[in-house]
Amino acid sequence: MRRRTFDWLMSTGGIVVTVFLIVAGVLLFAGYKFADNNVQKQLSAQKIFFPPSGSEAITSLPATDRPFVAKYGGQQLVNGAQAEAYADHFIAVHLKEIGGGQTYAQLSGKALTQPNNAALQGQVQTVFRGETLRGLLLNAFAFWKLGQIAKLAMFIVFILAGMMGFLTILGFWHLRKVTPEQELIAPPVELHRASA
Repeated sequence: MRRRTFDWLMSTGGIVVTVFLIVAGVLLFAGYKFADNNVQKQLSAQKIFFPPSGSEAITSLPATDRPFVAKYGGQQLVNGAQAEAYADHFIAVHLKEIGGGQTYAQLSGKALTQPNNAALQGQVQTVFRGETLRGLLLNAFAFWKLGQIAKLAMFIVFILAGMMGFLTILGFWHLRKVTPEQELIAPPVELHRASA
């Protein structure tokens, strides 16, 4: 195979790969912006705020949960990282206290056997509402996290597209330097001597 043919094929393939990577990067960016904007829009509309910094609502939390909530003290909940902190380190703590460490399913099962126990029925309703809000916040976190992964992948893809584009330019530059007769793999020296 002629060296020029090989260089042309590789360089043209490089253009195709570069264009593919650019399109993939744009799609990843669109996915990231979609996830980020929707999560922020949905969470902002709920008007959920973290307790103020230094308040009893934060200082009374267990030491393992306190830093996660204190970090956002007084802020409005508007992104996935905040949603995870609020769900796992604020709501979950209070749900354990309300339910005595029991899950909604456990409390609900107990409430079915004691339909006249108003206090237990109230616990069930409170835990159900808390678990629902917690689940919604964790879903927002998951959607936001997928957007963050798409953002990271976008940067990687654009870097790869830049590298491939540079290599493609070098390929076309090398194509201009190769003579039309030059072979990709030159025959061994002995064959040159034998033919002479």
